[in-house]
Amino acid sequence: MIQQKIDSTDTAFFSTTATTTAQPSNGCMETAIVYCENNFGKIDGKTANGLVRHSEKYKILAIIDSTLSGQDAGEVLEESANGIPIYKDLGTTLAHLGKLPDHFIFGIAPATGVLSLLERRVMLRAIGYGMNIVNGLHEFLNDDPEFIAASEQSNIRIRDVRKPRDKKELRVFSGAVEDINCLRIAVLGTDCAIGKRTTASILAQALNERGIEAILIGTGQTGLMQGARYGLALDAVPSQFCAGELEGEIIRACEQEAPKVILIEGQGALSHPAYSTSSFILRGSCPQAVILQHAPGREHRCDFEHMPMPKPKSEVNLIETFSNTKVIGLTLNHENMSEEDIHLAIEEYQNNLKIPVTDALKRPSQDLVDMVFRAFPHLGGATANE
Repeated sequence: MIQQKIDSTDTAFFSTTATTTAQPSNGCMETAIVYCENNFGKIDGKTANGLVRHSEKYKILAIIDSTLSGQDAGEVLEESANGIPIYKDLGTTLAHLGKLPDHFIFGIAPATGVLSLLERRVMLRAIGYGMNIVNGLHEFLNDDPEFIAASEQSNIRIRDVRKPRDKKELRVFSGAVEDINCLRIAVLGTDCAIGKRTTASILAQALNERGIEAILIGTGQTGLMQGARYGLALDAVPSQFCAGELEGEIIRACEQEAPKVILIEGQGALSHPAYSTSSFILRGSCPQAVILQHAPGREHRCDFEHMPMPKPKSEVNLIETFSNTKVIGLTLNHENMSEEDIHLAIEEYQNNLKIPVTDALKRPSQDLVDMVFRAFPHLGGATANE
């Protein structure tokens, strides 16, 4: 029996709302609240940050983070207000919403990949209220006896986003990705949590808006939560199968939808000793081009204070040496940078690297599109003949 403590704010919620299991809301998207205590807008809150910026699968109703309670989620991300409120805890959130969301999403991506005792209690409490759970951690809740019992009692579903398929179904690399007709561009970076997925998402949308069908292959939990139709959580797949599983998803997307461009979301950094996923992405996708994301204002690697950030030029050289590809552009993460800093950085890197440079969030999306058109004139871009 799960013991459920109801505080005053919970009582206010339950006085106006039936305590039944959450069912999909009427409409195109299921509703969700995102838990991101003490991390929203920060590096480890990248899952919540990404869902606030873009989600095709869930309608985000609120964020839970007591350190930012009362603020607007869009404004916290230094963007325009988006009407997604931030509340201090689960009970307060439900009381203000006045209805039970379909899903409770765990929006923190800690380096450990596991839940703290406090986070376990919050998740179990959400299950007790009847919300389905979306979990992006390496800790699979469908394998946990306590969560299994709780989900059965409340008749809810737990989605372990990172959980790979059965090993008997995993694919090995075949080389068939080289034979498909889709242009493949990988969006890599000089560090983790640096904006690769955001840049790739903006570019995919911009290309589609201009009549060039593009599909984004998700390779991490956030992209899959956002609604990527193709992809896998690459860092949870046994290394022997990483390249093959990614290759299989790219081929599946090309065969089913025949896009002109396939964008592959990067993970970590090729130069980062703590991550190997970038190497699997380059091997599995065999991209014709790479767009590199860099944070000029970041002094050291995330969670590794003794590791200074690499220079973009060294990362470009490493990527082009490691793989038969070409870095066609650099995109900036503007954390810790003023508008003047961004302007100067764009000029400096363009002069030094001799490739286009932009900021996907601070500059027009056309800059990203032009970056692709410049490298691949056959796509018919306005800058094709420059």
